[in-house]
Amino acid sequence: MASDRRINFCGSPAHAIDRRRFLGTAAAGAAAFAADMTLLDVFKEPALARAIKSQGKRVILLWLAGGASQLETWDPKPGTATGGPFRAIATSVPGIQISELMPKMAKRMENTCIIRSLNTKNGDHGSGARLMMRGRMDDPSLRYPDLGAVLARELGRSESQVPDYVSFYSATEGRDFAPGSSGFLGSRYAPMELTTSLIPENIRRAAELSDLDHRQRGELRELLSKRFERGRTSNALGSHNEAYQRVRGLMASETLFDISKETQRVRDLYGPTQFGEQALVARRLIEAGVPFVRVGRAWWDSHGQNFETHQELVPELDHVMATLLDDLEQRGLLDDTLVITLAEFGRTPSINPSLGRDHFASAWSATLSGCGIKGGSVFGKTDATGNAVADGEVGAAELFATIYQALGIDPQKNYYVNSRPVPLTEPDTEAIADVLA
Repeated sequence: MASDRRINFCGSPAHAIDRRRFLGTAAAGAAAFAADMTLLDVFKEPALARAIKSQGKRVILLWLAGGASQLETWDPKPGTATGGPFRAIATSVPGIQISELMPKMAKRMENTCIIRSLNTKNGDHGSGARLMMRGRMDDPSLRYPDLGAVLARELGRSESQVPDYVSFYSATEGRDFAPGSSGFLGSRYAPMELTTSLIPENIRRAAELSDLDHRQRGELRELLSKRFERGRTSNALGSHNEAYQRVRGLMASETLFDISKETQRVRDLYGPTQFGEQALVARRLIEAGVPFVRVGRAWWDSHGQNFETHQELVPELDHVMATLLDDLEQRGLLDDTLVITLAEFGRTPSINPSLGRDHFASAWSATLSGCGIKGGSVFGKTDATGNAVADGEVGAAELFATIYQALGIDPQKNYYVNSRPVPLTEPDTEAIADVLA
């Protein structure tokens, strides 16, 4: 098993900074360096690694759009009428079994906690996706920010030149069900949505525009904006201006999205699939200081031919997730990075006449790996057929409280919308203590 896991992810003779510059920067303080985190591989230098990592946590969400089946992934029920054709296999943690479609993750369970007792009570694609991106449903008079926007606010740095929230969703199926939303936090924390390419569109300065012209246009916009602001007070206006002020920094971060900057060996490890390449970009982004990256993989909505669908998608998830966790661990990032697998709901234990599984929000699974999590564990239990939660039932609110707590964020912290206090999670919601390290 050890030889299977110890992969050399570096292999590059060139690094972004030399040792002398590195040590000087570390001595001067990591905060100054953090303003330009577009330089990668900094975590290979222990002194600066400690200084940078102490400044914040990071999250990568693997979003399994359409609703992955818990029975073909994290909570198999072989030998039952609802179990399907796939076996359960032992993992590296005694007593924990997962689907045979996930042999690589079976060897790496020590960093992962499986939550098998989600009952989120919403089996609709759209509202279920919004619930599982926000932890609660919007009020009639208030649009809540999603997880990415909250973490951009809580974990981002005002001086950072990298994005705070990046979302990959390249499929057309289900894209409109769970778009990123900053809600009442405003446009400053809105996501950079990537739907057609690994590299953001319009991030480059137009070829016919000189750098001087670009800079002067920015200065003119800022001048006009300041004039407009005089005598006006508006949270939306301030957020809009902050977003514009970051444009030049975002343009400088273009190379972070370019996987050709990685060695071929690393690219081969993640694989040539779009999901694998997006996960590699996600690692590059969080290594450079981006607080939150969502990588959407669609489409798991297996009303027909459930087993064929999962026989195709689950091994890809297994490979990409295992590679990502190995990469993060070997780069010294996993202790400060939380990797989440989540969808809008799971799939029914019952198998329909089309040999599919339908929407099911009553007893399904998610996983948390890395930062702040008790790895090698399972929380909650479903009954023998997977039709109901037998122990440890939790909902979206408890899951989100646990995520925030793992990242060192008080789940009951209040934001204020005008004079109205708005806690991060539903009032009196507690994190799942057994999941936290």
